[in-house]
Amino acid sequence: MRLRFGFIAPIALIAFFSALPAARAQDLNSVLAKLDAAAKNFHTTTASFEFVTVQTDPIPDTDTLKGTAYYERQGTHFQMAAHVADHDGHPAAQAYIFSNGVLRESDSGKESDARTYTQAGKYESYLMLGFGASGHDLQDKWDIKYLGAETIDGVKTDKLELVAKDPNVRSNIPKVTIWLDTSRAVSLKQVFDEKDGTTRTCHYTNIKVNQPLPGNAFSFAK
Repeated sequence: MRLRFGFIAPIALIAFFSALPAARAQDLNSVLAKLDAAAKNFHTTTASFEFVTVQTDPIPDTDTLKGTAYYERQGTHFQMAAHVADHDGHPAAQAYIFSNGVLRESDSGKESDARTYTQAGKYESYLMLGFGASGHDLQDKWDIKYLGAETIDGVKTDKLELVAKDPNVRSNIPKVTIWLDTSRAVSLKQVFDEKDGTTRTCHYTNIKVNQPLPGNAFSFAK
């Protein structure tokens, strides 16, 4: 009996581990299918955010932004905004607004100080990452690995590792990890690993889906 178990155990382990890639592929396909279904019903999101950037070289540094983010997707039209209220524990008014393929940012939150980037449209699919993106949207831009289920803030999420197919994006951001609530097509957490060792962690809470957005969600203060 002991010999038989000693012979069978390695075979069982081999069978178990060889089945893992197939199981992971099935799980990934299931996640992407759920995102496809949820994305069809996605229109808006409001969320509180905390963006933490950790730099290790050349001088260790941590930068934290807190505020409110807005996302809206109507057909093929997408826009988003991040309004910062707190920067490293101090009041702030920075704002970043992406709409109609144009990114505008203002350190003061005022229209008069805004800088405009007209070529930002090519990065739209990356800006909408985890908010209204369908499974097909993700597959179009990323090589995806399923990392399992994980609970974030009491919500069961699916954890995915993304590597950009575009070499220009990949050279700056080698890897992105996201935690998705596939039932709502929203992301609760994102970690961007950048080439210089910098890590940006985005944590979203108080997420509200398909509720009316404020009239000034995508505008600066005058």
